[in-house]
Amino acid sequence: MASDKKFFNRAPEDIFLEFGSSADGLSEDKVRENREKFGSNKLPEKKQKNIIQIFLDQFKDLLVIILIIAAIISMATGNADSTVIIIAVLILNAILGTVQNVKARKSLESLKKLSSPEAKVIRGGVQKIIPAEELVPGDIAVLDAGDIIPGDGRIIECHNLKTNESSLTGESVSSEKSDQIINDESVPLGDQDNMVFSGTLVTYGRARAVITGTGVNTELGRIATLMEDTSERKTPLQVTMDNFSKKLSIAIMIISVIVFGLSIFRNMPVLDALLFAVALAVAAIPEALSSIITISLAIGTKRMAGQNAIIKDLNAVEGLGCVSVICSDKTGTLTQNKMTVEYEEAVEGEEKALSLASILCNDTAIVDGKTTGDPTETAFVDYYMKKYGDYEDIKSSHPRLSEVPFDSDRKLMSTLHEFDGRYVMFTKGAIDVILGRSINLTKEQKKRIAEKNYELSSNGLRVLAFAMKAYDDDVDLTYDDENDLKYIGLMAEVDPPREESKQAVFDCKEAGIKPIMITGDHKVTASAIARRIGIMEDGDLAVTGAELDQMSDDELREKLPTISVYARVSPDNKIRIVKAWQDEGQIVSMTGDGVNDGPALKSADIGVAMGITGTEVAKDSASMILTDDNFATIIKAVLNGRNVYENIKNAITYLLSGNAAAIVAVLFASIAGLSMPFTAVQLLFINLITDSLPALAISMEPLNYALIDEKPRARSESVLNRPTVKSICLTGLLISIVTIIAFLIGLGTPIAGMLGISGVKFGPVAGSTMAFSTLCLARLWHGFNCRGKEGIFKLGLFSNIYSIGAFVLGAALLHVIIMMPFFSEAFGVAMLNRHLLIYVWILSFIPTLIIQIYKGIKYRNNTVRKSDNSENSDN
Repeated sequence: MASDKKFFNRAPEDIFLEFGSSADGLSEDKVRENREKFGSNKLPEKKQKNIIQIFLDQFKDLLVIILIIAAIISMATGNADSTVIIIAVLILNAILGTVQNVKARKSLESLKKLSSPEAKVIRGGVQKIIPAEELVPGDIAVLDAGDIIPGDGRIIECHNLKTNESSLTGESVSSEKSDQIINDESVPLGDQDNMVFSGTLVTYGRARAVITGTGVNTELGRIATLMEDTSERKTPLQVTMDNFSKKLSIAIMIISVIVFGLSIFRNMPVLDALLFAVALAVAAIPEALSSIITISLAIGTKRMAGQNAIIKDLNAVEGLGCVSVICSDKTGTLTQNKMTVEYEEAVEGEEKALSLASILCNDTAIVDGKTTGDPTETAFVDYYMKKYGDYEDIKSSHPRLSEVPFDSDRKLMSTLHEFDGRYVMFTKGAIDVILGRSINLTKEQKKRIAEKNYELSSNGLRVLAFAMKAYDDDVDLTYDDENDLKYIGLMAEVDPPREESKQAVFDCKEAGIKPIMITGDHKVTASAIARRIGIMEDGDLAVTGAELDQMSDDELREKLPTISVYARVSPDNKIRIVKAWQDEGQIVSMTGDGVNDGPALKSADIGVAMGITGTEVAKDSASMILTDDNFATIIKAVLNGRNVYENIKNAITYLLSGNAAAIVAVLFASIAGLSMPFTAVQLLFINLITDSLPALAISMEPLNYALIDEKPRARSESVLNRPTVKSICLTGLLISIVTIIAFLIGLGTPIAGMLGISGVKFGPVAGSTMAFSTLCLARLWHGFNCRGKEGIFKLGLFSNIYSIGAFVLGAALLHVIIMMPFFSEAFGVAMLNRHLLIYVWILSFIPTLIIQIYKGIKYRNNTVRKSDNSENSDN
């Protein structure tokens, strides 16, 4: 990673000595020596798992291992059909898991693309062009406007150099550089004016720099290392399902052993006892759950894509629903990443002169109809063109005759132009310098202008002043000409907030989400923008990266809830902020677009990158990409995420309550010493076919806009919380009771006589058929109960037509099995007469009737919003 050595506070001669270099560069022998010592100027790649390894990883789950054991036992006991079905299910789930896990790992490749393919260096006193990969510390790099800087370096010779470091610092304004030593021990990267950094762009001027870091020993390499060392966090649903899987696996093994022991105790043959245990395991494991969750997330992903949010990681869909903190980059995310003139003030009668000065004393170029150059200067041209429109005519009519280029010592730039035989010098620069050299202002006027400058600067605007000077003849401008000026006005610029940012921040707070601004910009600018859009309120704090570095973890924890703005931060700072919130149990989303955002995007629970202005590094590190770069799109994604989670939770409740009913029925038969109520094939049919259809329909439940008004759920909240588990147990018990009654009727017990059923061939096959049919149909009915916590009529019977389709198709498939001889034989069921079928339908509907009556009473006052601006209870 980047060296901890500091070079900004060292003289060039000292650095030459360290790397064996000089102003004439390295000798060829020293180049070879330094390459051996420091390595090539490239970033290493981390070895990734291949597709086979990812596929095999899908079989490491305990539930999957139990099913494999069940398949082996089925094969050993002669039940080849069950074995084939179980193995097919496992392979299908593994394929689905592999497809979703094989995603592009291009972060380091994207960082490489930022490196310059070639570098201009001086070696042995001769300038030459070399592949950037061959650059070594000690090389003297020659930098000109338009160059991508090939390595980190200390400037030794500077001629008005400006660099765009927004990808590293987040600042949209070019950094003005110098070759002067900085006499401080600790300086933020954005304030290291005598340093240049690998992957950044020279926007103006020229310079020479001694290279101090290459490859992993650059700031770019530091970010690459951070990204490599940062592991992606599991979403709350993944954590919940991992825990659920472990607990269910242990429970299944314990219950299966108990059932096996009971069967042996009752002198049941060993193979039959094993079949009982296998049936229980198959009944308990929701084989379709993994596929249902994947499909639910995919449905959410498709919805989000239609709302300009591209989801790279399916699990991020659900994670979005419980985000409680959004750490947002300022530049390009909350703001437009484009400097814009927001205020101008001209001396009376000099309005036109101020406008002309802003575009003529300006190095902006027009390429393909677009302004290119320093963002501060292009803002003046954009403003003029919007106001007057005759920019090209003015530039061609009044060409630049002479100039004194900008430099950071004078803080001035001057150009000479002709107007109808007279010559005018326009000067722009820092307001204090211009005021000090202007002779047309009184002390009171200068004081008022200085106060205005303070007011604008305090509100995050960058202020430049303009002056002019008239000549009778053409002259070659010198520094001496920049005295005795006539002040004509000032202009103030800002990277303005996006129009929708203020509303989006308000919506965030309404949804119980805390928005935080994290930026490489200055504290004053960041705080001003944060106040304008509502992130920063009275009592909130703004801290810099340097101040954050001085805080202990305990101090940060204490101040964390009140800090709304972090300014001048490094990639390490961003990761620390994200992790501090995560340590408080919060689910954190980080938004950004720059290279410097990459590590934090990866460490956050949900990383969100900008699709238009975002770098490839940001996009590759993120879980979600906004194709419209609209911060407000995140709120829509949060609503979708909450809806997806609610649907998944309802689908899980549906699947597990049905499985609980099957387990109770199997346990009852085992304890009562009765025959097996279901075969493994019958249970797999229920779990994979008739269960999957309603579960998929539940996943298609329309958006409930009322969810956005709820507070985010806690990270520790399980999808299987106490109310959910209670619901699963109670509804499972209801379904098991009617299933057991049907089983006993089919066996020909006294219950059949009590109901007046006769003329039927009672026995184990008839009992199994009755139990299988009733359980299957009861679970299909139960799909309507699990669409939401409210009753079916409040949700709207026809608001989800997929649920009706799932019921009809599932019931039809069941009747095909129990009424067609070929399928009856394959599934080991008897053909039921009309009377038994009526009892199956009546018994299967009873649990749903009871549940709907209960819901109708309990949730009678609830409302369901199926549209964004209306409440609906019958839709």
